[in-house]
Amino acid sequence: MTKRFVAVAGNVGVGKSTLTGLLAERMAWEPFYEAVDDNPYLTDFYQDMRAWSFHSQIFFLSRRLRHHSELLSRPHSVIQDRSVYEDAEIFARNLYDQGSMDIRDYRSYRELYEILCALVPPPDLVIYLRATVDTLQRRIHNRGRDYERNIDPAYLERLNLLYDSWIDGFGLCPVLTIETDNLDFVQHPLHLHRILDAVTQKLAGKEVIVL
Repeated sequence: MTKRFVAVAGNVGVGKSTLTGLLAERMAWEPFYEAVDDNPYLTDFYQDMRAWSFHSQIFFLSRRLRHHSELLSRPHSVIQDRSVYEDAEIFARNLYDQGSMDIRDYRSYRELYEILCALVPPPDLVIYLRATVDTLQRRIHNRGRDYERNIDPAYLERLNLLYDSWIDGFGLCPVLTIETDNLDFVQHPLHLHRILDAVTQKLAGKEVIVL
């Protein structure tokens, strides 16, 4: 079988990790999950974002690129929970836009990111999960993570806008956009089957209407 590299992208609470696990199980792919808790700068970052945003984002970028290198070395197909591109295009950009990263640090970060992205092969497919802020808030509440309970809806909306802008200009590989507001691929096997079918078709080079 052809080795595949698929990345699942989307906002906080949209269902990336869940879908990554389900697709990995059904397609016999190895999953690579996002690692957040081991960032040594997070405590300082939340106390003073402007002072520590650059350090924190550099850590996330280096860790994501390490994962990228590891998954490319695997002899079998892999699926990644959140891509390397999202750290820069969404989260670092948002920090800069809201004034939590100064222009000097942001330019240095972007230069490093762009050089590294030119050197690493892109995925075969990006699965972009979309949802409205209301849906994201409901899912965040249902999964019950304490550190996510007070996420500002305006923050989620800003990220949604950045995600849409990024996807609109992304051309490194095919993108499968899935509207998830009316999909429940955990409780409804038919919904998951629709996604599996769309992923298979997209990887085969076929045109797929947005789900």
